[in-house]
Amino acid sequence: MIELAAAAVFFAGIHLLVSGTSLRDILVTRLGEKPYTGLFSLASALGLAALIYAYGQVREAQVTALIAWRGLAAGGMLVATVLVVFGVGSRGPTAVGGESQLDRDDPARGIHRITRHPMLWGFLLWAAMHMVFNPQPANLVFFGAFLLTAAAGTVSIDAKRRRKFGERWRRYEALTSNVPFLAIAQGRNRLAMGELSPLMLVVAIAVFAGFALFHGRLFGLPAF
Repeated sequence: MIELAAAAVFFAGIHLLVSGTSLRDILVTRLGEKPYTGLFSLASALGLAALIYAYGQVREAQVTALIAWRGLAAGGMLVATVLVVFGVGSRGPTAVGGESQLDRDDPARGIHRITRHPMLWGFLLWAAMHMVFNPQPANLVFFGAFLLTAAAGTVSIDAKRRRKFGERWRRYEALTSNVPFLAIAQGRNRLAMGELSPLMLVVAIAVFAGFALFHGRLFGLPAF
């Protein structure tokens, strides 16, 4: 359990204390953008591998005490999968190389009308559902590292883009929200279902169904 906690602290720590902070700017200035990105990606990958390995050493498959609420878990995981798939498949200003979207007349389209960070919110929801339905210590540490990293990532990415792109970013920020549906609820944007790709929705449902089908074989417990 000590190894799992250490891996969780390292994985979450490099994202919270480096990525998106002023320390990142200092490192980029000294190392250069590409060397920094390469080193950070390597450290992140090693931290993730260590976290997964340590979790596998202490994890015990236990049936959730909230089995009667498994329908809620299924719905939450489906939403999480949709957010991740649309986040990966939809180009936006928060993605690497997506800054050109800031200059469009309508820079926030599709899933980005709902949230600036669909993929991170998908991972956040995925982690939260596992923590609520399987609150064993190892699960809380493992999934808590992902939840904390994803939640902090939405804020740090905004801060990093704000420093780098200035008014271009603030214009986009004014049209969107970090919290899903908040900009729509406040009248700063609108829900445009026609902009959401049906193909990506099909992919998301297929990914969700695949995980649900093989969850028991992979992790020792049925998904729902």
